[in-house]
Amino acid sequence: MKTATHVTRTVRRGIRLGFVPLTDCAPLVMARELGLFVKYGVQVELSRELGWATIRDKIVHRELDAAHALAAMPIAATLGLGSVACDCLTALVLNLNGNAITLSNELRKRGVKDGKTLREEIVRSRREKTYTFGVVFPFSSHRHLLRQWFSAHGIDSERDVHIVVVPPPQMAANLKAGHLDGFCAGEPWNSVAVAARAGWIAATSAEMDAQHPEKVLMVRTDFAANRSAEHVALVAALLEACEFCDRPENHDRVISVLARPEYVGVAESTLRHGITGRVDFGHGLERSLRDFCIFNRDNANEPTGDKAAWALELVRASGLCPNQSAINFPLGRNIFRADIFQQAASLRDSNLQLKNHESELEPATH
Repeated sequence: MKTATHVTRTVRRGIRLGFVPLTDCAPLVMARELGLFVKYGVQVELSRELGWATIRDKIVHRELDAAHALAAMPIAATLGLGSVACDCLTALVLNLNGNAITLSNELRKRGVKDGKTLREEIVRSRREKTYTFGVVFPFSSHRHLLRQWFSAHGIDSERDVHIVVVPPPQMAANLKAGHLDGFCAGEPWNSVAVAARAGWIAATSAEMDAQHPEKVLMVRTDFAANRSAEHVALVAALLEACEFCDRPENHDRVISVLARPEYVGVAESTLRHGITGRVDFGHGLERSLRDFCIFNRDNANEPTGDKAAWALELVRASGLCPNQSAINFPLGRNIFRADIFQQAASLRDSNLQLKNHESELEPATH
C-alpha cells in the first residue's frame, strides 16, 4: 500500500500597504488601478487608515508591511519617539509640498486676514480664550510649518496657542464645529473646509517651504532586507505611478478615482484643487500654484541626503526628542535609502525599455 506524501509549501502573503485618505495617496491608488503592482510582479492589498498614529502602530506591530507616511515618520519610529523603537526606512519620496494652513471663518469675522492680524486677535483675546489649532502628527511637516508660520508673525507656539493632534479627515468637521480655530493639513481637507464655508486658506506649504519632502513609502528595515526583491518591485511600481500622477493629461482620471469612497471619498470638484494647483483660498480668492503638489518632477522621488537633512531638522526642531545627539546625518543616510531607490529606478527603466522594444516588434496594422 502506498502512503500519501504530503508536500509542505511556504506561501508568501502579499504586501499589506496602508494609506491615509489624502490627495497625496494618489500614487498608491493609481498603482493599483493601473495594474502596476501586477506589472512588477507584486501582490498588494491596500488598507485605508484613519490617521498617522494608526499607520505608525501598524507598521511597528507588523499589521502593515509598507505605508504612505509622513517624511519624518521613519526617523521618529527608528528613534522610538512616541512609540516603541522600530528600525524603519524609506526608498521613495511620494511627493513634495501639498499642505496648507486653514483658519476659521469665525476668525475672519473677528478681522483676521493674515498672520499679522491673527497675532493681534490673539493678543486682544488673551484673557477670554486661547485659540486651538490642529496638526496631523507630532513629527509632521504640518506641525513644523505651522510653528514656523506662527513664529514669523510673532506668535509663540508654546504660550499663545494650543496645538493639538487631529487625524486629517476630521480637520474640516472639527473646524466647522468650532473645536478648532485653524489647522495645517494636506489636501483635500483644506478645500473641504473652504467648500463647507467653515474656513479659508491663509498659506500653502509650497509658498512657506518650497519643495519640502512630504510623504514617503515607509517600511521596516527587516522587511526591506528579508523581502528585498518585492520591496524594490513595490518602489518601482509606485515610482511609475508618481510619474503618471504628475502629468496634467492624467489629472482628470486621478481625480475621478480618488473621489471613490474606498479611497478619499470627497467630491471631484474639491479634489481638483490639490491635484491641479488651482487653489480656492476662500472669500473669492483663487490662484494657480504650479508646484502646490509635486509627484515626480524636479527629482521629487529620490530620497536624497538633502531630503533626509530636512526631515532630521524637523525632528530636531520639534522639541520632542530628548536625545538631540541621536539626530545626525548617518542616521538620515541609513533611513533615506537612495541606493534602494536606484535599484527600483533601474527596474522601472528596464520595464520601459522592454515595453518600447515590444512595441517596435509589433507588426503594423493597415
